[in-house]
Amino acid sequence: MRTVVITGLGASTPLGGDLPTTWSALLAGTSGVSPIEAEWAAELSTRFAAQAAVDPASVMDRVAARKLDRSAQFAMIASLEAWADAGFGLDEENTVDPDRFVVSLATGIGGLHSLLDNWDVQKEKGVRRVSPLTIPMLMANAPAANVSVRLGARAGVHAPVSACASSNEAIGLAFDLIRINRADIAIVGGTEAVIHPLPIGAFGQMQALSKRNDDPTRASRPFDVDRDGFVLGEGAACMVIETLEHAQARGARIYAMLAGAGTTSDAQDMVAPGQRGQVLAMQKALAEAGLTPANIQHINAHGTSTPTGDPIEAASIREVMGSYVDSAVVTSTKSMTGHLLGAAGALETIAVVKALQERIVPPTINLDNPEPGLGIDIAANKPRPLPAGDLAAINNSFGFGGHNVSVVVSTANAS
Repeated sequence: MRTVVITGLGASTPLGGDLPTTWSALLAGTSGVSPIEAEWAAELSTRFAAQAAVDPASVMDRVAARKLDRSAQFAMIASLEAWADAGFGLDEENTVDPDRFVVSLATGIGGLHSLLDNWDVQKEKGVRRVSPLTIPMLMANAPAANVSVRLGARAGVHAPVSACASSNEAIGLAFDLIRINRADIAIVGGTEAVIHPLPIGAFGQMQALSKRNDDPTRASRPFDVDRDGFVLGEGAACMVIETLEHAQARGARIYAMLAGAGTTSDAQDMVAPGQRGQVLAMQKALAEAGLTPANIQHINAHGTSTPTGDPIEAASIREVMGSYVDSAVVTSTKSMTGHLLGAAGALETIAVVKALQERIVPPTINLDNPEPGLGIDIAANKPRPLPAGDLAAINNSFGFGGHNVSVVVSTANAS
């Protein structure tokens, strides 16, 4: 199997319109959660969200932006940042072999704004006023396909849809395609844009969202006894991954090695998490990476701030890590970014890459009263340093439908 490395990073998130701003905010323990100012929020039980720090349409060509759903706008911004960060150009300056270049870019829900906004238009003004671009904009594969068109990827376009595990699954899929020689390089990641009255209302009806309307910046509090649900977020995160040989041949800076990915399904319930599936996903990822729990210094947890999910994940981590559980610093960056659903895994994998590169773990903010009996070492409310020497870390993403994907990243081959 070929070695796969990470050479480019990009993001547009509730903490910043690019990755450097987002990363700085993560280290500073900044919350990206704020009240929703739109009039429609007034009737909802949850009236806040982790809204994007920068409106994607405001930094894109106006005509191009109008042809894309908000989710695809985020994806374009993050992918172009990652592409430039990896040292590649556009159009005539793009030297990548298009037939060896793949896009694997996920979403959990897809072009929801395009779907519902055009339905409103049809109801209010008639079918003749519906945009002819509605279908190409609402398709779940539209963000990936648009990135492929912009960058010229012809080895395949993939758009995994597996709820909150979607973007980690996208990373794992492209990882496999490169390792088995179907491609040499890929844009991977995820995007989501569903801050809209319907999903917020629907998640609220499930009792899944926090209702801390009087103090929204403290609403996302993974592993805290006073957590009452997750906070919905939006944005995108993308990486460039490629073979080690491809990266070295062009003198690329290498952030880290993408060492392993493990995918499982619970096959037990549509929404309730399953410990066995989570454990197997982490174990598979470690085995694929050729590592053991003794090699892991950091875990970025799925950690959504739900009453049910957090203790189950903590138990899963304890089971996997065994006697080494105290050697791994755990954090949940969702405490700051909220839950980006289909983009969450990619954003948190990038947070792992940066944590290993800079040897510092972002905090889990709002962790004032840890749930008793968690048995894991959490970076509570302030960053935690990582030791010298070789480092490796796990990122977990678990989604409705029983999807579990764990990704392992290491400092091997980093430059």
